[in-house]
Amino acid sequence: MRTTFMQKSHEVDRKWHVIDATDKTLGRLATEAATLLRGKHKPTFTPHVDCGDYVIVINAEKIVLTGNKLNDKKYYRYSGYQSGLSVKTAAQMREQQPERMLELAIRGMIPTGRLGRSTGKKLFVYKGAEHPHAAQKPEVYELKG
Repeated sequence: MRTTFMQKSHEVDRKWHVIDATDKTLGRLATEAATLLRGKHKPTFTPHVDCGDYVIVINAEKIVLTGNKLNDKKYYRYSGYQSGLSVKTAAQMREQQPERMLELAIRGMIPTGRLGRSTGKKLFVYKGAEHPHAAQKPEVYELKG
């Protein structure tokens, strides 16, 4: 009798990937990064185990938004106090916090809860082309399409 393969957390083989966000669309880059973080690109994918890879995204300030999203898309943050709502457009967010903009897009595509938090810790986003993870020997990942 054959059973379904279930990967154990100590058996996971993790790789490091570098994605260059220069002239890439925000949503398409975010879906590829979320797939790598979850491990869905591997044949040994197990939904309840954190079996994904580490992802480094560089040049976050050069991300592209299509259409009129730079002016129409809004990012909300609420402090919990009265009148504590702050709103930023995508243009303001890309100028001030491009790393945060990309992190929000990618983390919105991974599950919530304990598994999602451990998956999200393997994401590293940087504004410029430099990153401090050279010792891990990351591979350059080319986006599909």
